[in-house]
Order: sequence, then C-alpha cells, then structure tokens
Amino acid sequence: MNMKLRTKWILALLLTVGLSAGMKPLDVLAQAADNDSATAVFSGGCFWGVDAVFKHVKGVTKVVSGYAGGAANTAQYEIVSTGTTGHAESVQVTYDPSKVSYDDLLKVFFFVAHDPTELNRQGPDSGTQYRSSIFYENDAQKKMADDYIAQLDQQHAFPKPIVTNVVPLTGFYPAEDYHQNYLELHPDQPYIVYNDLPKLERFQKDLPGLYQQQAAN
Repeated sequence: MNMKLRTKWILALLLTVGLSAGMKPLDVLAQAADNDSATAVFSGGCFWGVDAVFKHVKGVTKVVSGYAGGAANTAQYEIVSTGTTGHAESVQVTYDPSKVSYDDLLKVFFFVAHDPTELNRQGPDSGTQYRSSIFYENDAQKKMADDYIAQLDQQHAFPKPIVTNVVPLTGFYPAEDYHQNYLELHPDQPYIVYNDLPKLERFQKDLPGLYQQQAAN
C-alpha cells in the first residue's frame, strides 16, 4: 500500500472509531493530525493569569506567554503595551488531544481564564492588547470556536454579550523570559494574589474534572 492510500485508510479508520465513540468529526480529524500534540492560542487579558490557568488543565503539557495579532518586529512588551501594534497578550497551549479536547480548552477559556464580555480590557487592564481573542490555526479550530460561541449565546450563558473575536493565527511570538511562568515564580505579588489566584481556586471548584494539581511547564 503506497503512503497516500495508507494515510487515507488510517484517517478513515480513526474517523469511524471516533464517531462510534461519540466524538465530533472535527475533533477526530484534529486529533488525527497529530495524535500526541496539538497547539491552541488564546488571548484574554494579562497573560500571567491565563498562562497559570491553562498550566493546570489536565492533558496540557506546556504553556508559553507571548504575543499574537501583530508583526514580529513589534512583539516586545514595551511596544505592545502602547496598544498600537495589533498584538494581544496571548498564550500558546500545547496539549495532548487524547487527554483533553479543544472544546475542553474553550470551556476553560470562557469560564475560568477570563471574562469574554469585557471589550478591550480585563479587570484593571485596558487596551486592545488585553482583548478577548481566539487565534485559530486551522479550519477545524475555527469551526469549533464559532460553534461554541454560538452555543453560549443561545444559552445566554453570560449576562452580557460575548465580545470574543475568532481570527486566524498569523504568528505567535514568545514574550520575554521574565513573563514566563509568572504566577508560579511570584505567587505573593499583589496583582497575582488579587486577580489570578482566585481564578485557580474557581477552576478547581467549578471544573474539577479538568483540573490538575501539578502545573505544566
């Protein structure tokens, strides 16, 4: 069997098995693309807290704080902080699709990591660099994100309209070293204590099935 036919056969088998297990077709195909590792990029305010939340999701193996939405030459904290670069403070989440689904990551993003009804701000931070965004990497992610938002809107899950935008990922640029793993390194910093530690407490209480005590890298 040549490589092209073998690939088609494997995809067909995975789709059949996945559908029989109750998975959505797009979830099956997304998992088949890389069975061991996949990435997702989210923006929801200051990346310190969003990073910390996703590090505690079961099946997540790595989270990197960074910038998305702008050009490579402006992906620097001092410039991004002006709100003129098009960048948003973001996190890149690496996860194992066999242990956690993209839909599960969306649930954590919307219900724990940030407030999706706040326009260009989160808590004490304001500016377009703190906007709520999902940066999709492929059509499957776009479809799942759009469908998830539509479902939340239909259910009136929040008291105000969701303002999260779903846009293509054109590049992700890691932030400076001192921004990485910030909560773990500075748990007593007042900003962290007031704004971000409560997110982890709420995560553990409200979504215990997705919470892991040991933080990922």
